[in-house]
Amino acid sequence: MTTLPTLPTPARTVAALVRGYFPRLLQVRGWVCTLLIVLPVALSLGLAALMHFKQPNFNWGTQETLIVFHKVLAQLALPILVLVAAPAGIREDMEQRTLPLVLSRPVPTWILPFGKGLLWFGWGAAWIIVAVGGLAGLGADFASLPLMAAALVTAFWAELAFMTFLGLVFKRGTLWGALYLLIWDPLVRIFPGNLQRFTFIHYIESIAGSRGGAVETSQLLAQQQITTPWPLAILVLFLFGVLCWAASGWKLQRTPIGLAGAEAEG
Repeated sequence: MTTLPTLPTPARTVAALVRGYFPRLLQVRGWVCTLLIVLPVALSLGLAALMHFKQPNFNWGTQETLIVFHKVLAQLALPILVLVAAPAGIREDMEQRTLPLVLSRPVPTWILPFGKGLLWFGWGAAWIIVAVGGLAGLGADFASLPLMAAALVTAFWAELAFMTFLGLVFKRGTLWGALYLLIWDPLVRIFPGNLQRFTFIHYIESIAGSRGGAVETSQLLAQQQITTPWPLAILVLFLFGVLCWAASGWKLQRTPIGLAGAEAEG
C-alpha cells in the first residue's frame, strides 16, 4: 500500500522560496527598489556637500533632515517601494500563470504569499536601514536614528503585506493600493483623531517621534494631531502585517489554481 507524501512544513517551504527566488533580488526590480529608498538620501548628501563647498558656513539643519525623512522617504519613497516590490510576490506568479509550476510539488499553499513577500521585505528593510543611516551625514541626531529606522521598517512590513492582500483580492489591487498610500495617507493632517489611526503615516510619525508637517490654523478642516506611544505603534503595524499575510494565505488557499484559471485574470 502506497502512502501519500507529507506536506513540507511551512518553515521549510519559506526557506526553499527564499533560496530559490533570491537571485531575482539582484535583477532590475531589486535594484530599482534599492535606488528608490537610497537615492533620495544620496542626493540630499550630495546637495548638502555642494552647499557646504559654496558656503563653508552652511549647515544642513535638523528641520531639513526631518523633511527628507518624512516628506521624501516616508511619504513618497516608501509607498513607491511597496508598489514596486509587492507585485513581485505571489501576484506575479498568478499573472504569468506560473503558480501551477510552483504547486507542482506538495507545499502548504497558504504560506506562499508570506514566503515570497518575506524575501522582498528583507531586501527592502536592509536598504531602508542603510538609507536612514545616511541621514546621520545630514545632521540627524544619532539617538533618533534607531526609531526612524524602526518606523520605516515596520511600516514597510505592514504596507507590503497590505499590498499583497489587495493584489490577491482585487484585479487592480496595485491601483487601489496606490490610491490608499499616496492619496489617503497624506490626508492625515485633516483627519479627526480616530481616522488618523487608519493611516500608516500616523504610526510612522509616532514611532519616529517627529512629524513631517504641522497643522496650521489657516488649513481648511485641519484637525489636532494625535500620537500613539511608539511601542504600541510598532505593535500595531506588526500585527496588521501579520493579519494581512494571514488573510493573503487564506485567500490564495481558497483560490482555484489552474494553467488558465480565473485567478490569472484577477
